Amino acid sequence: MPFPTADSPVPYVTTAQMIEVDRLMIDEYAIDLPRMMENAGRALAHLARERFLQGDPRGRRITVLAGSGGNGGGALVAARRLANYGAQVSVFTGRPLMDFTPVPAHQVRILQRQGVPITADSVPDDRPTPDLILDGVIGYSLKGPPVGRAADLIRWANTSAAPVLALDVPSGVDTTTGQAFDPAVRAAATLTLALPKEGLKAVPEYVGELYLADISVPPALYAEPSLNLDVGPLFAASDIIRIV
Repeated sequence: MPFPTADSPVPYVTTAQMIEVDRLMIDEYAIDLPRMMENAGRALAHLARERFLQGDPRGRRITVLAGSGGNGGGALVAARRLANYGAQVSVFTGRPLMDFTPVPAHQVRILQRQGVPITADSVPDDRPTPDLILDGVIGYSLKGPPVGRAADLIRWANTSAAPVLALDVPSGVDTTTGQAFDPAVRAAATLTLALPKEGLKAVPEYVGELYLADISVPPALYAEPSLNLDVGPLFAASDIIRIV
């Protein structure tokens, strides 16, 4: 089903501003990281189902690429939901599972108990092409070119014939400057969270279709003095809206 487009101008934010949004959510509004992560992952699974899987994930092969932080945690939530929908989901991580921060580590344990394959091994060369790849390797915490396992996963995604749906930002793209490092994911679509990031405007060839998801940020939060943004009820019609 098509998602509605924004019916009013949507402000873009820098990485520093998004860090402040997250801080205010947790410290001032008592909306903690697990709740934001669940909202992000649910929206990602929903967009994957409706935009790339013709509304029916049953039997479809989904490869999820996940980092060890919050962005990876959102991708793991989506992996769980898509598995619940009947998809054949496999997860490959950019770091050893023991290196995950506590909240996404909890999502790892859920997937393990659910029986969803999750490993820090490389994607096998003889693996069948999936129907869809979810990119949750690196979010707005990027500090230079991806290296190691993260870089390997990004390169694998870019050489696959499958479409890539990125969470928040294509891994390897700086969310403030828009610099696309080597390597950076070339996504068919990106589901960014809360508000779109400034850097996404500079690299449409990496972003693809741009969607925005509600992670339950109160509009009043954006008006706080540290942000001073005028944001209305963007998601009155849908939890996901199309930006570009």
